[in-house]
Amino acid sequence: MGKLVAVERVSLDGVMQAPARPDEDMRDGFEHGGWGMPYMDAVAAQAMGEGMAQGRANGGALLLGRRTYLDFFKVWPTRTNNPYTDVLNNTQKYVASTTLSNPLPWQNSTLITGDVPAAVARLKAEGRDLCVLGSGELLRSLMRHHLVDEFVLSITPLVVGAGQRMFPDTGTFEKLELIKAIPTTTGVLIGTYRVAAGGSR
Repeated sequence: MGKLVAVERVSLDGVMQAPARPDEDMRDGFEHGGWGMPYMDAVAAQAMGEGMAQGRANGGALLLGRRTYLDFFKVWPTRTNNPYTDVLNNTQKYVASTTLSNPLPWQNSTLITGDVPAAVARLKAEGRDLCVLGSGELLRSLMRHHLVDEFVLSITPLVVGAGQRMFPDTGTFEKLELIKAIPTTTGVLIGTYRVAAGGSR
């Protein structure tokens, strides 16, 4: 059975919308885009790189929603001198979308349509390790179906006050176990949480 890991940046109040750039995701008039960047350091960059590469040696893949996929495609394929571009270009990418169509523009990309949670469950049953980056709507759907096995959360010491949250008010019950915690030089706590056995209902 494969494992699904969510690697995400969140504020103390659970906001995950647009941590990287002011124009990353301005839905609903969001005005705080780029809130995560002042807190980046070498420790956080290494953890993010490890998250992106998670499971790659064993045939692991990235699982992305449409918005995150297209945003990454605009930014990363031609960048150099960073630890992310080669991983993102060369790793298999599964893309969940109801509006995109084949062929997808980025190499090693496969479109998932229809019942996405069922398709993800099949990939896991086939032994495929998956890593979700960003992709809030997709992630919340996967959590509703108890398909996430592990969360790697860069918890930022900032209260954003508004925006798309990782854990919605209508979310599912889940017990987690903290298996690793890494503090950064800027006060970010990178916590790795595993879903506890029998922790869902």
